[in-house]
Amino acid sequence: MTNQNKELSPEQIEELIRTLKARFENNMDRHEGLEWAKIQAKLEVNTEKLWSLNEMEQTGGEPDVVGHDEKTDTYIFYDCSAESPKGRRSVCYDREALDSRKNHKPENNAMDMATAMGIELLTEDQYRELQKLGDFDRKTSSWVQTPANIRKLGGAIFCDRRYDTVFVYHNGAESYYAARGFRGSLRV
Repeated sequence: MTNQNKELSPEQIEELIRTLKARFENNMDRHEGLEWAKIQAKLEVNTEKLWSLNEMEQTGGEPDVVGHDEKTDTYIFYDCSAESPKGRRSVCYDREALDSRKNHKPENNAMDMATAMGIELLTEDQYRELQKLGDFDRKTSSWVQTPANIRKLGGAIFCDRRYDTVFVYHNGAESYYAARGFRGSLRV
């Protein structure tokens, strides 16, 4: 996560919009019936959201539009990289988990990273929606938002796709692995 003032230069904005547009056009099955011009207009007036999308992009998430909420007139972006975003792996679940580790602490945790990026971890339901759009996390896994009752007991949940099936697993929230990161969502 690079620029902490949450502003992109005009050149960065132009490059990001060009990247997002190309991804949008190359993956029309993810957002049938949506028009890029309307999405771009929303992006151009939401510079802080553009900054968050750039953070998603810079950490390997390959964000793409996956829906439109007509009630709030917001476009929904998810990380659509084939595997869990590379720049967000080897992290435990949250700050409490990180603080509880005595030895071999990871550098960061998923919840704090997501907050700093201005995004939210996918929920289990959102993760399952994403998997309807393609085959994601076939070699990696991704932390997802964990229900409070599980987290209170020290656990956290993550998901992946194996054997053409989406699996939900549990682990101690303090655990971290080189192949586990997290996917985010953002509304613009």
